[in-house]
Amino acid sequence: MHKKNRDKNITYSIARKNTRDQALKGIRIIDLSQLAAGPLCSMMLADMGAEVIKIEIPDRGDSLRYWGTPYVGKDSVYFLGLNRNKKSVTLNLKKQKGKEVLFKMLRTADVLIENFRPGTMERLGLGYETVMSINPRIIYCRISGYGQNGPYREYGGYDLIAQGESGLMMVTGEEDDPPTKMGVAVVDYGAGMNAAYGVAVALLTREKTGKGQMIDVALFDTAVYWMTFYQIGSYLVTGKPHKRLRTGHPLTTPYEAYKTRDIYITIGCSSDKHWKKFCEVIARKKLIDDPMFETNLKRVENREKLSSILSEVFVKKKGDEWLQLFRKAGIPCGPVNTIDNVVSDIQVLHREMLVEIDHPVAGKIKVPGIPVKLSETPGTIRLPPPILGQHTEEILKKMGYSITDIKELKSDNVI
Repeated sequence: MHKKNRDKNITYSIARKNTRDQALKGIRIIDLSQLAAGPLCSMMLADMGAEVIKIEIPDRGDSLRYWGTPYVGKDSVYFLGLNRNKKSVTLNLKKQKGKEVLFKMLRTADVLIENFRPGTMERLGLGYETVMSINPRIIYCRISGYGQNGPYREYGGYDLIAQGESGLMMVTGEEDDPPTKMGVAVVDYGAGMNAAYGVAVALLTREKTGKGQMIDVALFDTAVYWMTFYQIGSYLVTGKPHKRLRTGHPLTTPYEAYKTRDIYITIGCSSDKHWKKFCEVIARKKLIDDPMFETNLKRVENREKLSSILSEVFVKKKGDEWLQLFRKAGIPCGPVNTIDNVVSDIQVLHREMLVEIDHPVAGKIKVPGIPVKLSETPGTIRLPPPILGQHTEEILKKMGYSITDIKELKSDNVI
C-alpha cells in the first residue's frame, strides 16, 4: 500500500530454519544451468529441501553473476535473487578429470538440470543416454529456447526472443505502439516453474517405477502455451487477432487501470453483479440500465465509450478514497504500485515475500520469499547465494577426495 498505510511494526523477517523435514529432503540435484530459467527451477526445489550442487566454470561462474548493475559485493542482484539454498562447486567440464568428477556426482544424484543449447551436453560426453547408463534413476531435466527437437532446435533462445516469437509482445501494450515486452522475464520464470513441476512429477513417477526419465522444457513452448488459453484459441475460431488493450481485458470491462486524482488504480469488475455495485459506488446508477452497458457483452462492444465516461469519474477522487469504497463494496481493486511501495507493502511483509539473510561477503541482503506455502513441510531459506566455488572442497571431501587429490585438481585447472 501507500506510505500512509504502512505498518511500522512490520519489518523484514529473518529466514527461519525449520526443524521439520521438508518435502524434498534427501533429494540431491546437480545443477549445470545458468542465467534465469534453470536457476529458478533449482532454487524452487532447493527451497523445498533438496540439496542443490551448482556446477560453475572455474574463475568465471554463472554468467548471471555479472549481469548487473547493481552489484552486491561481486555478484549481481539478479544472481543473488535466483541462487539461494545452493552450494557452488567449480568444475571444468572440458577436461577429462572434470567429467570424471561430475560422473561420480551423478552416480548418487537424483536430478540433473542443464540449460545449454541442444547438442552441447552430447558434445561434452554428458548426453542423456550416457548419464542414464551410469544412473538409470536420475531425472535429466533439459531447458532450452526451442526444445530438444524440431526445426528450431539449434537456435539460441532468450526470454525476449520467446516473448516476440510467441506473439506475447503483440497482445501487450497500446494498439498503435511498437511491440511491447513484459517488464519482467516472464517466459524465463515460467519455463523454470514448468521445469520444477516436471521434476516433481518425474520424482513421484520414479517412486512407482524405479526409473528416471528426461524432461524437455522450452521457453518457446511455455510462451505459446500461455497464448493458446485465449488469444490463439480465439483467433482459430474467429480468424481475427484481438486488438491490444493496454491494461484492459478482451473479455470483460471495466477490468483495467484508471487514473485517479493522484495515482492509477486497477478495477476487476468481471460480472453483472459487480457492475451494479460498481455503478452505485461511482454514483452513476443510470449506467446500470443503459442499453449500451447493461450486459458484459454490451460493455465490451462499447468499451471506448465506457472508458471515456469512467476516466472523467475517477479523476474526481484520490486513489485511496476509491479503493476504500470499492473494497467495502466487495469489488476487486488495487493500487498500481511503484517499487518502493511494493517492498513496504504490509501484505508483502506479512507473507514474508521479502526475507533478510546473511551473506558471507555482502552482509545482510534481502531476497525473494517462498511463494508456495506448505502447512506440514514448509520451504525454508537455509543458505545464502554462494560465492563462486565456495563449497568445492567441502563437496569433494564428502565424495572421498583427499587433500592431495583436491590440490592436484586445482593445479590441473579442473576446479
